[in-house]
Amino acid sequence: PSPLQRSGGPGHSDCSPLPLPAGHLPALRTQDEGTISKPQQIITHLRKQKYNADYDLSATQSADTLAFVSLLEEKLLPVLIHTFWVDAKNYVEHTRKWYAETIPFPLNFFLPNAMHKRHLERLQLMWGDDYMEDEEKLEKELYREARECLTLLSQRLGSQKFFFGDSPASLDALVFSRLAPLLKAKLPNGKLQQHLKSLQNLCNYCTSILSLYFPWDRGDPLTGAPRAAGTDGSEAEEDPHKRRKQLLSVLVGLAAMLGYAFLSGIVSIQRGSVGPAGRQPVTLEEEEEEEEE
Repeated sequence: PSPLQRSGGPGHSDCSPLPLPAGHLPALRTQDEGTISKPQQIITHLRKQKYNADYDLSATQSADTLAFVSLLEEKLLPVLIHTFWVDAKNYVEHTRKWYAETIPFPLNFFLPNAMHKRHLERLQLMWGDDYMEDEEKLEKELYREARECLTLLSQRLGSQKFFFGDSPASLDALVFSRLAPLLKAKLPNGKLQQHLKSLQNLCNYCTSILSLYFPWDRGDPLTGAPRAAGTDGSEAEEDPHKRRKQLLSVLVGLAAMLGYAFLSGIVSIQRGSVGPAGRQPVTLEEEEEEEEE
């Protein structure tokens, strides 16, 4: 079951973006509104269904949530995008490599580059068109602000289990989604990662959430290993679209190979009509042979 299901909400866990209309995650399939792919729209939909993680928060705590969400989006998110997608060493040795190994063939050949381009455009919208003029100075300033943001989060969390006590709220979900990849990734250039690891309570916070809601990510062989086909007769129930995904992957692979063959000139199509006396049109190669003779 997905974390949403364990929290009492409806949901189906699917890590593949292939069958989704928008082509990316997160996504929530609903009966009334179809597939919702924007996080804020998903949250709004769940709240309409009376699944609200912030139901018990006071007015002050709700105001704190808005303030920290704004802080994370403005100060931390751009630097995270830069760390994983713009920093050349991190992107080549970690990010692109990880996605290429995880995304099924043949999508792994072009999806990482498409995602890279999309993140660059997103970062340009955040920082403006002139951020490339003095990138080193801007990068230094932004990393300083991101470190200050992590320090503020650490101070706000203190020794609590979650930001507002013993129960998680929407702020915990957002903070965890930003910090856990940074903490767990094996980055060759980890300037911001080193600062995060120096804040012990944030590290313990991420580890605690991983153990509570994502136990398979901690190396448990019973939950982390994939089940063998037919072991309990429920393989089709776990992934009803598996056969369709496999067929689609094969078709896309064939189309990609044929396209490459045509573009590279390995395969060509010659169109011509039969001559007056039933003689086939003379090709360029045959003309060259006749001239040599």
